Formats: sequence, structure tokens, C-alpha cells
Amino acid sequence: MVRYRKLGRIELNVTELARARRFYEEVVGLQYVETGSDGGVRLRCDQEHHSLVLFEAREAGLRCAGFMLEDLSQFEPLIGRLVGAGLEVHEIEPLACSSRAQARAVRVFEPLVGATIEFYVPVEDSARPFQPSVARIQRLGHVVFNTPDAARAVEFWRDVLNFKESDSVGEFITFMRCWPNPYHHGIGIAKFERRALHHVNFMVTEIDDIGRALSRLKAANSDIVFGPGRHPASDSVFLYFLDPDGLTMEYSFGMEAFPEAFPRAARRMEPSPLSLDYWGSARDPRCFTGAGANARPMSGEQQP
Repeated sequence: MVRYRKLGRIELNVTELARARRFYEEVVGLQYVETGSDGGVRLRCDQEHHSLVLFEAREAGLRCAGFMLEDLSQFEPLIGRLVGAGLEVHEIEPLACSSRAQARAVRVFEPLVGATIEFYVPVEDSARPFQPSVARIQRLGHVVFNTPDAARAVEFWRDVLNFKESDSVGEFITFMRCWPNPYHHGIGIAKFERRALHHVNFMVTEIDDIGRALSRLKAANSDIVFGPGRHPASDSVFLYFLDPDGLTMEYSFGMEAFPEAFPRAARRMEPSPLSLDYWGSARDPRCFTGAGANARPMSGEQQP
């Protein structure tokens, strides 16, 4: 079975690169690392080499989601599963891997969620201490995909990629772990009329980080679109807000952790407002809709 460490990196297309960089540095609290030869602005929110990459594009949206494998031995079973499912696997060239502090990486275009997905192992000595700034971010938490093919996507991520279901709210959203990572979910798959980014999550160290973010986001004219509240499924305290392109981001504090052996069974919660928030906060209609469709690979390539 394929084993993962975690969701490791997210690539976003943004319409104004300088504006987006300022927002993610000064408001969200990420740290600038470098600008790659591909023009991507690399930032980090924890000890990893980088966690978020911003690319300028005509339309904003998810460009790629990258999952960190447990070790190099996971590539063989993973690639076998992907090829067996009919997906074309693209090996990232060693030079490109080296520039991103990766020992090896492959990419596929996953049509059910409509996004490019990367699987990689970092260079062993690439981790380094991280000093938080305006928010004490602990880690890149999770990514949620919008798709009209939610049921089939859940089957693919469970049966082919070996992610584990934690909970679902009716047929509207399913939360899945990057097994054996213990956190309640590293991805979510939400039923929506089009394929787009639902949201990206940053886990913070203390609940005070949620409270302090309220004033900071308002001062930056970033719309708060849901929360503060508490999710019944994961038991996380949350706050959702929009980036300058209208993409939904989340701060969260706390999350249920699962043991690798003998975890509890996945639950199916009845769909209702209180299934999303114990505290009953109102959700802005712009929340989770995505500013643009997920970025599809250009002809003949997988956006390396």
C-alpha cells in the first residue's frame, strides 16, 4: 500500500503576482524563499523548503497539489496503481527536482477533480527552522477540491491512491487522510457543479491566531466569508477568508488525530448547517466557489 507523509505543497495561479505575494507574506504569514526559473514565487509556512508557489496567469485557480510520499520506495507501487488506472505518469526531470529540493517527483492529471497532482520525496536535508511572523502557522493543512464527480473521485483517491476516509457530510463533502498521516484530513472532495479549488488550509499553533487574524484580514480588505466557527467532523476551529483573486483560504486550530492501527470507522453526518459549524456562523455565498477553474495542463505537458 502507498504511504504518505502529508500534503506538502500547493501551486496557485494568480492574476497579479506582486499583489498575491504581498498578501501571502504580510497578511497570511508565509515566508518568501525564492523565485524559481519557471517564474514561480516560492513561499513556506513551516520547516519545509517551500509550501506554496504562486504563478501569474490570466485566470486564478489551483495549478497543482503536491503530496509528500513516505520514502522513495513508495514510487513503484504508486506508479503501478496510477498506470493501472489509465493515467499517464510524467517523471519530473532531475534538474527541476533539484531546484525544488526534491529527490524525485512525478505528476499526473487527475480528471475527476480536474487538477494536476504531484507526488514527491524531498531532499533529506532540505528542512530548516521556520520563524513565524504575523501568524504562528504550524503547517500546510489540507486542500479541498470541487467536482461534479465527487463519488467517483472519492473511490479513486481511496482505492487507487490509498487515502483513507475519515468522515463525510451527506453526499456533499468527504474528508480523507493522507494515510498513515494521523490528521483527520489532508484532502476533501466536495460535490459542486464545476471542477475548481474549494479551499486551501493553513493550520495555526494557537486559537489566538484565529482571533488576531480577524483584525488583520479586515485591515487588508480581505473578506471573511465563514467563521469563526468549529467543524463537527474534525473538531477544528476555523476562519475562512478570500485572497485578492477571490480564492478561499482557511486558518484552523486543532484537529482530530487517528492512530495508524485500529482507527475509528468513518462517519456519515446528516447534511445541515450545524454539520459544518457547531457555532452556527453564516457562510458568504462566495466561500468555496473558486475564482477560476483548476488549471488544466497545457497540450503535451504537465506543468512541471
